[in-house]
This record gives sequence, structure tokens and C-alpha cells, in this order.
Amino acid sequence: MSVTLNPYISFDGDGRAALEFYHSVFGGELRASTFGEYGVTEEGVAGKLMHGQLTTPDGFTLMVADTPPGMPYEPGTAITVSLSGDEEDKLRGWWDALSASGTVTMPLEKQMWGDVYGACKDRFGVDWMVNIAQG
Repeated sequence: MSVTLNPYISFDGDGRAALEFYHSVFGGELRASTFGEYGVTEEGVAGKLMHGQLTTPDGFTLMVADTPPGMPYEPGTAITVSLSGDEEDKLRGWWDALSASGTVTMPLEKQMWGDVYGACKDRFGVDWMVNIAQG
């Protein structure tokens, strides 16, 4: 038996769009369920994303949902998703896709510790760090 740690990111109504965007960036298998599929008929809620999951070919999983009715949506900077490794082309491709329609907070460039590193906020307000190990 194995154990995994997966980020679960909450959104305020644009969860499906975010999940589809991440699918376009990382590829993989996408699954999504709406609140309506589980019996919630409230107008404006039934079509929102109750649970979305993206399992990528690289072995990680992102989970996404719209904030459920009755729960406050509290966005913030308490979490950053980090991508790291030595597959430079793949990591640069992900960086390009995530930062293209977002905001670069630190350009992807060689750092004092020897790796190439950058930070950005994607178009959905999620913070990402990319670190490319340099042999």
C-alpha cells in the first residue's frame, strides 16, 4: 500500500475552467463531478464543480472543487504548488503554460544555489514555483 499527498485547490465558481486549464498544461486523465450530479438542485450551484481530479502521466494528482454552498471562499497565499526535478524541457513547458496568462513574481532564471527557479501566479490566482535542478 502506498500513500500520496495531493494538493486540493478550492475556487469560487471557476473550478471547472481551472481544472481544464491544468489538464491543458499537464495532460493526463480528467474526472469531474458537479453538485447537481449528487442531488444539489439550487440554481447557480448545481453546475459548479463538486470534485475534479487530474491524474497526470508524471504521477501526480491535482484535485479541484468550487467552494460548497454555505462555506466561505477564503483565497489566500497560504499554499504554493511546487514543481521540481531535472526534466528541463518538461518543467519549462509547464512554466510557460502556467505563467503565460498569469503573473510572474520571480522570473525563471539561474539562482544563487545553482538551479533555475521561478515563481508565478496563474490566471486563477494559484501560486506556483518551478525549480529545475542543474546537474
